[in-house]
Amino acid sequence: MYHVLNGDCLAEQLSRTEINRNFIVCRECLIEGDLRASSIDEFWKVRAEFIAGNFPESSEVYFKDSVSEFEKLRALPEGSEVCLWFENDLFCQANMWFVISILPEHKNLKVYRVFPVIKNKADLWKGFSISDAEQLELAFSSKVRFTDKDMELGRELWSAYQHNDFDKLILLSRSDSICFDHLEAVCKAHTDRFPKGTLPGRPDRVVKEILETVSTEFETVFSEFSNREGIYGFGDAQLKRIYDRQMQSGKHA
Repeated sequence: MYHVLNGDCLAEQLSRTEINRNFIVCRECLIEGDLRASSIDEFWKVRAEFIAGNFPESSEVYFKDSVSEFEKLRALPEGSEVCLWFENDLFCQANMWFVISILPEHKNLKVYRVFPVIKNKADLWKGFSISDAEQLELAFSSKVRFTDKDMELGRELWSAYQHNDFDKLILLSRSDSICFDHLEAVCKAHTDRFPKGTLPGRPDRVVKEILETVSTEFETVFSEFSNREGIYGFGDAQLKRIYDRQMQSGKHA
């Protein structure tokens, strides 16, 4: 059985459980940057260029640390069992849709979704980060198998997301599937990221409000944004770009 994890932190957490360590780590942030490509090889080049231009990581490191992990998915043995450990926020969902899109369709894979165990509604978007070993093992034992219909939905979600087909994405978000939790809210949050006429995107509006009413310190802005808009799953790198944009507007300097 293979475990596809959305980040190295989860790999470290799982290493303290009895779950086997056949880990494949998804080291990407498909919530931002160019996604358009006509082939998987072109896609890797597009992503490597974005990562190298926006993070302290070279294209060579991207291929070594990220692409190499995704290639493991494409080379899975026939009939493998694959567990997708992804949270419900947009950051994780975009990565999971992509993973589903590159899983081989002809190898009779048994694919499962592992959901984080969330006890309090206030922790809905905190995902696996607050799970201890016992909760991770409970999450694993409660995994849900993807049907062929679920897998096709995942591939269609990725295609709509990749090509900025908002109408298709919203339509797909209304699909009935136990493998995609909070899908409608997540897809709407994505479409809300973009300006509509003169109205800025939702994350920009929220950051602007925090700057005006709470604090201009980035750490405080990040914490407040995460509490209000955890549905996005933004890390500090994603929010820092929005923060800098709002600060440079001159209204909060």
